[in-house]
Amino acid sequence: MEFRGSSVYDQSDFFTNYFNRRNRIDSPNNAIEGPIMLELVGNIKNHTILDLGCGDASFGKELLQLGARHYIGVEGSEQMVEAARSNLLELEATIHTKTMESYDYPSESYDLVTSRFAIHYVSDIDRLFRNIYETLKDDGRFVFSIQHPLTTSSFASKEAGDKRGNWIVDDYFRDGERKEPWINQVVVKYHRTIEQYFTALRQAGFTVRDLREGTPKREHFSSEEEFVRRQRIPVVLAFACVK
Repeated sequence: MEFRGSSVYDQSDFFTNYFNRRNRIDSPNNAIEGPIMLELVGNIKNHTILDLGCGDASFGKELLQLGARHYIGVEGSEQMVEAARSNLLELEATIHTKTMESYDYPSESYDLVTSRFAIHYVSDIDRLFRNIYETLKDDGRFVFSIQHPLTTSSFASKEAGDKRGNWIVDDYFRDGERKEPWINQVVVKYHRTIEQYFTALRQAGFTVRDLREGTPKREHFSSEEEFVRRQRIPVVLAFACVK
């Protein structure tokens, strides 16, 4: 069986195993992607923020603690929504049980739209980026991360297990569906080149201000071995854009 979008997170075993992996100190989420996202979002004092594919909204809690005025999370997994609402009790936050595709984007409503490791689940990024552009206020910003396209081009190197020792890059310029074996399930993701993401953002009207490929920094790792391993291939791609 294969899972699309956020549906895999409603599988109890997957949900538990995912958080066990994500919450490791040296996970890519914590040691690479998290510091980059915080740097790119910058000053968010009094911002109204929309977070697409918000998961358990731990990022939303952090943004509110940094001075955001209101946080709106959009999440398709019911288990994740329950975790998000629990994380945000008594905070200025709202969680919608919607997917990025089904959410009704209100015009010119947000100072910042974010998304972390979620947009690679979406088949139509042109439509998504247009919706995000329209829902931002003038000079509003869009900051997001995805799985690096070098790692989504082919999953042949995962046949030996989730922790790859080597990576196969193949079919890079053939975009579209990829079926990734991940945490004992098969998850559908969408592969695109860096150029395709950049072009889609420009066509939606955005100016791309920054791009990061997740260069590892030693101070974010507790393990020298894991730091050296993460220097071999990029696993994160992040964009900072402005309307």
